[in-house]
Amino acid sequence: MGKTFLHSMFIDFDGFFASVEQVCRPRLRGRPIAVVPLLAETTCCIAASRQAKPYGIKTGTPVHEARRLCPDLEIVEARPEVYVRCHRRMNEVIEECGISAEVESIDEVHCPLWGEWMEPEPARRLALRVKEAVAAKISPLLTCSVGLAPNRFLAKTASDMEKPDGLVTITPDDLPHRLFPLRLRDLYGIGPRMETRLRVRLIETVEHLCAASPEMLREIWGGIEGERFHAALHGKPTFHRDTSRRTLGHSHILPPELRHEAGARSVLHRLTQKAAMRLRSLGHLAGGMGVYIRSSGGLADWSDEVRFTETQDTIDLLQTLERLWGRRPPGACDALLGVGVNLFGLREEKTGVLPLFDRGQRQRKAALLASVDRLNIKEGKNTVYFGGAHGALDYTPMRIAFTRIPDPETER
Repeated sequence: MGKTFLHSMFIDFDGFFASVEQVCRPRLRGRPIAVVPLLAETTCCIAASRQAKPYGIKTGTPVHEARRLCPDLEIVEARPEVYVRCHRRMNEVIEECGISAEVESIDEVHCPLWGEWMEPEPARRLALRVKEAVAAKISPLLTCSVGLAPNRFLAKTASDMEKPDGLVTITPDDLPHRLFPLRLRDLYGIGPRMETRLRVRLIETVEHLCAASPEMLREIWGGIEGERFHAALHGKPTFHRDTSRRTLGHSHILPPELRHEAGARSVLHRLTQKAAMRLRSLGHLAGGMGVYIRSSGGLADWSDEVRFTETQDTIDLLQTLERLWGRRPPGACDALLGVGVNLFGLREEKTGVLPLFDRGQRQRKAALLASVDRLNIKEGKNTVYFGGAHGALDYTPMRIAFTRIPDPETER
């Protein structure tokens, strides 16, 4: 009988934002806490401590509901710069254990296994070494759940099977029966709509899913992704899809004092200026912009978008914003809750198509904007800004999406 090999370790840090807050603030230790993007009853929790989770509080729970579930809950406003610093230190500690850390998100890391670590017992010892190193070099409060498996997909699945502070190994010999107790929605890539499509085809359990043919899953998924899902489910090697950036944006839930037309416009100006600075720092051009308004209860949500000649110029983007803002319908700001800006049609600057004319003027504007960026990085955000954002400078702090780690220098 040949050796059993594993190829992936997946590390998922438990309640990451809440755990970091408890590491940094001793008074929060042992308490049920929820981290929120801003201190407002209209927002949702983005992380909950392990003491809060037994009450049913999780990511996405509205604040007012969380308070009802746990009257002693402490609500903490997110501090993205702190989480990014901890994320970077966390990756350093993992790599000090002798393995490479491929960042999946702010709280998830994939580590390819090689050499003797591909065998189950050495892989398990390596996982325990990572856990011990994080506890010793950062804090024992920062726990992680680790999955070991033949591929990235199954390793991620394994990391969710025992939480918190779990360690689960799935070997090729465990497949597929080890997955049968899971629900369809426990598998990454199966959301509500995909679950419905599977059930229509009488695939109601993970056991049914594992028994389906690659051809059937291709038909259900509507393309090659179905066959890739089948291969991953059965322990075959998987490959990352193209992750090149196609969109870039910022959104913000408005504080009560800015829930009016002038406040929303100022915040949109600030978000657009942040997005433009990020665009330049990434070396990208945008070919379109979308703007949206969220209303309380979703009764008057509005969005619009426009395409244009590729640019990374803040002035061009602000002019486009004003054009879109002028197209909002009457009543769009009657029940304001939040606003957002999205830049799309992104292309690397070196491959972008720029206008043939006014080259000198474009170069002068680019030099000016580069100087503005340098000043804001060196002296702090909002040292120099365009006037449309005045009045909202303190209301658009850095935000972290779980799948994107912001750069504190350009997104403060």
